[in-house]
Amino acid sequence: MSRILRSNFKPGSPNWAGRRAQWRALGLSDADMEKPKIAIVNSSSELAICFSHLDGVAAKVKEAIRAAGGMPFEVRTAAPSDFITNAGRHGGYILPTRDLITSDIEVQVEGAMLDGMLCLASCDKTTPGQLMAAGRLNIPTIVVVCGYQDSGQYRGQHIDIEEVFLKSSYVASGGVSLAEITEMADNAVKSPGVCAGMGTANSMHIVCEALGMALPGSSPVRANSPKMMEHVRRAGERIVQMVWNDEKPRDIMSAESFANAAMVVLALSASINTVKHLQAIAMECELDVDVYELFARYANQIPLLAAIRPTGEDLIEDLEAAGGARAVMKRLETLLFANARTVSGQTVGEALRGVEVADEAVIHTLERPVSKPPSLVIVKGSLLPGGGIVRLGGPAERTLRFSGPANIFHSREEAMVAIGRGAVKPGEVVVLRGIGVKGGPGLAMTSSVVFALDGAGLIDKVGVVTEGQLSGLVNRGLVVGEASPEAMEGGPLGLVNNGDSITIDVLAREVNLDVPEAVLEARRAEQRQYGSRTERGWLSVYQRTVQPVHKGAVLLK
Repeated sequence: MSRILRSNFKPGSPNWAGRRAQWRALGLSDADMEKPKIAIVNSSSELAICFSHLDGVAAKVKEAIRAAGGMPFEVRTAAPSDFITNAGRHGGYILPTRDLITSDIEVQVEGAMLDGMLCLASCDKTTPGQLMAAGRLNIPTIVVVCGYQDSGQYRGQHIDIEEVFLKSSYVASGGVSLAEITEMADNAVKSPGVCAGMGTANSMHIVCEALGMALPGSSPVRANSPKMMEHVRRAGERIVQMVWNDEKPRDIMSAESFANAAMVVLALSASINTVKHLQAIAMECELDVDVYELFARYANQIPLLAAIRPTGEDLIEDLEAAGGARAVMKRLETLLFANARTVSGQTVGEALRGVEVADEAVIHTLERPVSKPPSLVIVKGSLLPGGGIVRLGGPAERTLRFSGPANIFHSREEAMVAIGRGAVKPGEVVVLRGIGVKGGPGLAMTSSVVFALDGAGLIDKVGVVTEGQLSGLVNRGLVVGEASPEAMEGGPLGLVNNGDSITIDVLAREVNLDVPEAVLEARRAEQRQYGSRTERGWLSVYQRTVQPVHKGAVLLK
């Protein structure tokens, strides 16, 4: 190969000499030091099962890269798990770690001037963090989907960790006993990998493929399966060729790629968290794409093609067996931008040639979908000029318009105590504010409040507007998540008083505060303050620099 690699410095220069001394001591030969140098970005951790297999995956990737004529270097990043890392600071560390991962990759890969990256994608925030880094650094990159975990059985029925998460919020209301939830938890997870179901992790794995940044046909996939390991081998082989060809993420992640990703998310009723992550990735690519507008544009065009848990009863295993993301894209082929590129070297159209859907009962046709759109709806209005997201999911009947008096809470804990003692009444709109990306800081996880409402029999009798984020599992009730702009930033949410009338109208795509402007003007003069100020540590840095969630919650440049 003739292309000059950026990792090869002029012989005799200080950078060359220092690098040679370090790498010779690590056992590299003269020939090794001339090869394409590939970072294997690994978020291995013993804290959570979703990351526990990645060291083994990294070893296989190294073999493949070496066999293809490259030189692999494994680097580590933070490994946030929604079930482990959410304990401290009211869950505030979860989303900010996404941006920490992005910057950690920048420091290690750009600092060392490596030639390419192969990122091992696992739990919710590692995948978007890696894609954001790919967009920022713009060096040849492939994201390797590292798979979902095996689920278990509970008293003869399928049980997975997302069901445990849901049912744990029933304990306070007596809907589930401590003994029952203990038995569920003990049987829910049977192997490494991410949560089963169409939660955020599997949703983001599929987004990787839809964007063109994972090999076609690689998502979703069972962790450590022969199929997954074959994609690992192929990715290791392919990344070396991408370096020689100088094929970069910004060549692949185009405006058309983001439109394709939005369509696939809508077709699967995937996690609402994909919206802010896609916006953040677009911003790191310095691409002028309004992802929220994309979802608004396609919401009425893209029907629901597969009802994977929690939207329906089909399992993530069923989606994989039916052909996975590539089969869903085949169904959407007439609507997708076929000329968008992929890391395989093919266009989307070329990658879809000859693809067949293996099970039409799982992946439906455009003519006979599971249900008509929308599955995700972007709402705005006087209360949420920046926007919020409603996940409607599948064909089940859902209230699309709700008006009621506000019942306001400033933490998920406060709301759950109120639900437990009967202080939330049918007909109210539950408002959670002061917990957004700045107010949290870090966008508190508020799914447990929604699940507690479900457990108390209130989920279909109230509305919910929350600044916080929601698990991909939230699929019931009229719930508006990631409401923006947040109260701490002076958004209209900060002007709401208990008892004020709020109207959620999904058909009109609006959430409005039914209070006269003169009254609101008087409240603005009160200089209300919300959220908590953080003076030290990573969350302090995040709070000072994060942009609103509807702008991707990325850090200021």
